[in-house]
Parts: sequence; C-alpha cells; structure tokens
Amino acid sequence: MGDKYKQDGVDIEAGDDFSRLSGVIARETYGISPFVDVLDLSHSNFRGPRGYRLKNLLKGCIETGVMDGTGTKVVIIDAAGNYRDAASNVIAMTAMDITRWGGLPLIFMNILDVESLGNLGSEKMIACNNIMRGLREIALKHQYVILTGETAELGKCVGSENSRATVKFNWGGAMLGVYHPDKMILGDTLKPGQLIIALKDEFRSNGISSVRKALAMKYGKKWWDDPEAAADILACASPSQQYDRMLNRIHGWYNWPTFKSAFEMHLIVHLSGGAFESKLGSDMLRPLGLSAKISNLFEPPKIMKKCAEWRGMDAEECYKTWNGGQGALVVVDEKDENAFHAFARSYGIEAKTAGKITRKNRRYTIAIKSKFGDRKIIHY
Repeated sequence: MGDKYKQDGVDIEAGDDFSRLSGVIARETYGISPFVDVLDLSHSNFRGPRGYRLKNLLKGCIETGVMDGTGTKVVIIDAAGNYRDAASNVIAMTAMDITRWGGLPLIFMNILDVESLGNLGSEKMIACNNIMRGLREIALKHQYVILTGETAELGKCVGSENSRATVKFNWGGAMLGVYHPDKMILGDTLKPGQLIIALKDEFRSNGISSVRKALAMKYGKKWWDDPEAAADILACASPSQQYDRMLNRIHGWYNWPTFKSAFEMHLIVHLSGGAFESKLGSDMLRPLGLSAKISNLFEPPKIMKKCAEWRGMDAEECYKTWNGGQGALVVVDEKDENAFHAFARSYGIEAKTAGKITRKNRRYTIAIKSKFGDRKIIHY
C-alpha cells in the first residue's frame, strides 16, 4: 500500500522525515519566550499533543489570534531559491496584525501545503527543509514559540505558473498573542502636530501579483527561465523586515513588572494590502476628521521602481498597491521623535520622520510627495 501511495504522489518516508525535522525545530523554541510555558504531553512523540500556559503578563490580558500567509510571493521565492527567507514573510504578515493594535505576538502555528516534498535527499526535499530552517532562525531571534504545524502533499491541488518550480507551495499560519484593554493602540489619540515615522522595507507579501506581471512584461511569460532576470527576481524576493519586537519593547511589554511604555505610540500602520489610502486614510484619519502631509518617505527600492516602469504603473497606483519602500508607519509626539529613532537604531531598523498629522483638509485626507517618477504630490 505504501508503494502505491508513493506512486500517487505522497512519500510517507519523506513526510515522516520532514515532520521529525519540524518537530525538532519546534521543540527548540519551547523555552525561548519569557511569556510562554509549553507543556509537551507527548512523551517526545513528534506528532503528539502539546499545549501552553501564559505567564509573566499584565493582569487582565486577553488572548487573541490572527491568520495570514505569504501569498503569491511563494512563486518568486522559489524562482530566487532563497527558501530560508520565506518565513520572514509569513511571520511579518501575522505578527504585525497583533502588534499594530498594541498587542504582543507570542506563538506561531503554520500550515505548509506543497505539491510534493520530493524524495529523501532530493533538491525539492532540501528546499523544503530550508523553508523550515528559516522559520527556526526567525523564531529563535525574535522569541516566537512554534507550537505546532501541519504539512500536506497535495499534488496538483498546489500549483504554480512555473510548471518546473522546485517547490510549489502555499504557506500560511496563525499567530497567537495577547491584548490588554489598557494598552490598545487604536488611533483615538491622534491629533494635529504629531509626527509620522516610516520604517524601511522592500516588497513584503502585498501587491505581488503586480510584481509577477511586471517580471513577465520585462522578461517574458517564463520570466523565471531568463538568466538575465536572476538579479531582479532575487531583489523581488527580499525578506520582510521584522518590526514587532522593537515596537513591543517601546510599548512596554518587556518592561516587567510595570509594563510601562517608553513613550506613547498613537498609531501603527502596517503598510500591507491597501497601503496608504485605506490603512492610514480611510481606516484611521478620515473618521477622526484629520489629514496627513507626508513629504519625506524612503526612496522606493530600485527593483520597485523597475517593476512600476515595466508594469506601466503611475505613482498613485504604486502607493495604493505597494509600500513605496516602508513596511510600516508609526505616529508619535514630536517630543518622542529622537527616542523612537534611537530604538530603531538599536534594532538595526532604518527609520525616518516622514510627515505630520494635520487638521482635516477639504481637498484630501493624505498628501504624499511621491518618490516615484516625476515626484508629484499625490492626494487620497
């Protein structure tokens, strides 16, 4: 029966080997967090039951969870071959959806769907192993517990526009964490004069369908096969920056036992889907009768400018679809500007003061001085 199952596309031996590796990696993270005790009830069975208890947290915390994934960036990651960086994307997309509201992300659970894990020792299997080793590196560096996960070989149910991709995969996950009613960052303390600080990044896991289209328009339908495209593909597959632990520390989550913030952050905007127009404008500023002038954003990465040119996107479309070179915005009081920049430097994160919150302007909610093309002022 096992041989026929293998003929049908599922290698039990390879799956068991991959599960053992994933189990070892998960167990390495069980003591990493000062806030999580993992209870392994399996007697070391890598498939066995396990649970967790939270500790050392502010009384009155509320547990939460969010789900997200890497999206179609997986196609570019495979073409670039930088599998160890893949985890940066799924962690960034899940953790920031807790951090941006003032919460603390703690525990990650993932589901990796692949067409096939390949045979033991194959290029495909090595690539899959490197995907998980990259998750290990992110988890250990940023103190995330990898509680559990699932991997499924789904054959033709997992596809790719590149029929000869080394690994055809989808990767999503759930991040568990906590909020506290007294530590929420909801934007309700925004007011004119506060500063908007941008945090530098390249492509995250947003707008990648337009990136793939741009590559196709430049290098042809099979862009992954063109040797001249290699450097651009690698640039498009850049890892997502991790801002969470810096923002968590500023917000006081690691300041035990008082949990007092270093200073107040009035808003954190994760520049994912919808970017500036919706995440900052429609969701936050417009309901409060406020506007923003943003004149000092980071320069878009060269590859982002190239993709905009190849795809024929104007600046307004670029800032709607992509982040323009910054993965997040943080709003602070002017008196806390230097302190924020000092925190960013200590974490190796590039930050710059990009603009200000203003009183409502009748003509627009957000005015952005573009760093694309003719650098005009864009109004949303």
